[in-house]
Amino acid sequence: MGTTELLKKVRKIEIKARGLSRQLFSGQYHSAFKGRGMAFTEVREYYYGDDIRNIDWNVTARFNHPYVKVFEEEREMTVILAVDVSGSNEFGAKGRIKEDLITEISGVLAFSAISNNDKVGVIFFSDRIEKFIPPKKGSTHILRIIRELVDFRPESRGTDIAGAMRYLRNVIRKRSVAFIISDFHDSGFEDALRIVAKKHDTVCLRVYDEREYDMAGLGLVMLRDAESGEVFWVDTSSRDFQTTMLNNRRQHDTYLNDTFSRAGVDHARIPTDLDYVPPLMKLFRQRGRH
Repeated sequence: MGTTELLKKVRKIEIKARGLSRQLFSGQYHSAFKGRGMAFTEVREYYYGDDIRNIDWNVTARFNHPYVKVFEEEREMTVILAVDVSGSNEFGAKGRIKEDLITEISGVLAFSAISNNDKVGVIFFSDRIEKFIPPKKGSTHILRIIRELVDFRPESRGTDIAGAMRYLRNVIRKRSVAFIISDFHDSGFEDALRIVAKKHDTVCLRVYDEREYDMAGLGLVMLRDAESGEVFWVDTSSRDFQTTMLNNRRQHDTYLNDTFSRAGVDHARIPTDLDYVPPLMKLFRQRGRH
């Protein structure tokens, strides 16, 4: 991608992501993702109805009048975007290409985070850790992240979510909010996800294209596995093929739902052919109510 084209695409994503984060997501984000706890801010005189457990006995003794400690939520957090850059995200038959959708969602989350004074970092992963951008604040840092998302070309094409989870656990020591943004075309990561979720507030965002699971009526089609590079022909009109596709989808959906449930993580399904705002807003509202 040329420099001019890259800058135009980055600018387009920046404008949309900033607008959505300001108009829709900032308030929802604030209520959905809490700070680390309560921080002491000041001492004031005791008023009827105050919790007596908050009385500052040292100040009370000094002034011979009851005073209480005042606490505020400690808002600043670290947000980590674990972004799947494997070959399967180059697919987009029914809607947008998955990697473009992932880039835009990541941009919205990043701008929502910095509008709440949070740090943002990114882990790009395939079947290896492709790149790590350490958490920082500021618009300049977010624009760097978006440029990387738009123009990044991974060295590998496979998917290893378990490896990404292990890296996240090792490199981010302090409790953070971790968004795993992927099509989740992988398995065997349930233990790694569960361990990460014990340390970090983890959210899984699954981006998918319906055509990956329903190719009925397309006739004889040549397909290429985006991760392995294998090319093969399939008869999409075949009843056996359609049955196999349906069974594979059901099994993988069941595996992912069980994995997310057992790890205790929130998750959202985001199709490429529909607006991603409603499922994200629904997720934020559900977390806010919790």
